Amino acid sequence: MKLKRHALLPVLLTISACGTMPEERAISGAGIGAASGAIVGAVTSLAVGPGALIGALGGGLVGALTDKDQVNMGDPAWKQGSTGANKPAPAPIARAAPAPAPDRETVAGIQSRLSYLGYNPGPVDGIYGKQTARAIRAFQKDHGLEVDGQISTSLEDHVMVAPKAGAYSI
Repeated sequence: MKLKRHALLPVLLTISACGTMPEERAISGAGIGAASGAIVGAVTSLAVGPGALIGALGGGLVGALTDKDQVNMGDPAWKQGSTGANKPAPAPIARAAPAPAPDRETVAGIQSRLSYLGYNPGPVDGIYGKQTARAIRAFQKDHGLEVDGQISTSLEDHVMVAPKAGAYSI
């Protein structure tokens, strides 16, 4: 079985990808490339030594010249410890629980009030849709609130006490 030298390139590209820094990738690529090259050299007419040398050079160069977004096989083994089994699991990311969906009555009340204030939430039907979200974003922007287009108790409080545009108060 004879393997052409240009056939090594895809193999090197695949195996030279451990690490996020160019130095890590070069070291990983050289090590993995040397091992792979030795195996290829052993099963072809290339011989083990030259195969390992070509693999190390090719793997090191490819590892150094690729970036982690092109090919990524994770952290190199020397960063994971001897087996990687002793590596602590990453802590879970705490996320805020999603707010419960507002009931139709609440949505209809906000739609009605937005309509009265001159915003166009669409039909007052208690269904939160694109037009209602647009009206909420416009209201939030006009009143210095965080603009997210979402219904919340804070939004409800602001909408219910906001004066109508052009209304005078004493």
